[in-house]
Amino acid sequence: MKKPILALILALAMMLSLCACGGKAEPEATNAPGTTQPAASAETKTTTPVESESAPTDYEVTDLLGRTVTIPAGAESFACIGPGCLRLYTYVADPAQLAGVEAAEFTSWGTSGRPYAMAIEEIAADLPNIGPGGPGNAPDAELLFTAAPDVIFTTYNTDISSIDELQSKTGIPVVVLSYGDTGVFDQCIYDSMTLIGQITGHTDRAAEVVAYMQNLATELAEITANVEDKPSVYLGCQSSRGSHGIESTVGNYILFDIMDIRNAAGEAGIPEYAMIDKEQIIEMDPDIIIIDAGGYDLLVEDYNANPEFYNSLRAFKEGKVYMQMPYNYYSTNLEIAMADAYYIGSVVYPELFADTDIQTKFAEISEFMLGMNCYDSIANDYYGGYQTVDMGK
Repeated sequence: MKKPILALILALAMMLSLCACGGKAEPEATNAPGTTQPAASAETKTTTPVESESAPTDYEVTDLLGRTVTIPAGAESFACIGPGCLRLYTYVADPAQLAGVEAAEFTSWGTSGRPYAMAIEEIAADLPNIGPGGPGNAPDAELLFTAAPDVIFTTYNTDISSIDELQSKTGIPVVVLSYGDTGVFDQCIYDSMTLIGQITGHTDRAAEVVAYMQNLATELAEITANVEDKPSVYLGCQSSRGSHGIESTVGNYILFDIMDIRNAAGEAGIPEYAMIDKEQIIEMDPDIIIIDAGGYDLLVEDYNANPEFYNSLRAFKEGKVYMQMPYNYYSTNLEIAMADAYYIGSVVYPELFADTDIQTKFAEISEFMLGMNCYDSIANDYYGGYQTVDMGK
């Protein structure tokens, strides 16, 4: 009896994993001043060869919505549609195998604030347009059909009927990926990368990227594991669907959670992203404030209009206000988010991160993820990079 029971438990666990990665509302593109779904159980099923045992064969995978998708044997051309889809592909696979790119990725927005776009800009310049891209725009089935990729990857679409319709119209398999609930250090991201690697033939690279990200998460947790005296920390100006001021925060901020940092907003009963009142921030009176650079201009404007409010806060009075780089731009720039985690750790627990130089760490992460050090470019876009915020300047 033990084996049937165990099999049932495993089956239920797999179903729950797929449901967990299923979906999240599509993020709006935010121009970087400002903005902000693995193997989902990327299950592979090999079909019976048509001609011989040694011939390449079509096979089935389970995508992040739990759909069974048949992948053609020897797939070598790919398209990415939707927020952050091309980014996940770029971390793992070969941009030379892209059949085209969406217009929003390069023509409409340029590359500022999106390191993955910087990394493949030259290749993308010669690729055909496969649709408008950007938030709220439906995929262009005709352009995708003309580009003729072997597989289409997509993100932030949880409407199975529309996905199946696109697959039917183009005759091209559509595989759904996901950033999960947190957008960083999320199992759905790991599963999505594993799935991309399997389908594109870059399984080793996918495994390396997943292991690298998991190791960073483990390291951050271990460094801060035995902290007893924990200051309260508030995240302000959080970029989400646009730039916002200090009232924009997140009560379950993953970059705090990974290091078990006391989140002042979470302790005040704010469960997730929210716009709150200044009075609530006064009541929290956090020891440390982290400002997302995407909303820094709004912070300065509001400070000049309401200096009494800011100067009443302990963190401003004691000079413990710090600037992180914005990582939400057409979904999550993972390399920036992971570097931000180390920066946050270094200002909240400076003695524990004394050996961490944030620019060196940023360079290490971005070079591994994208093959380039993009710190100078990001710093140039955002007020000189990581820094203590001095409103007296």
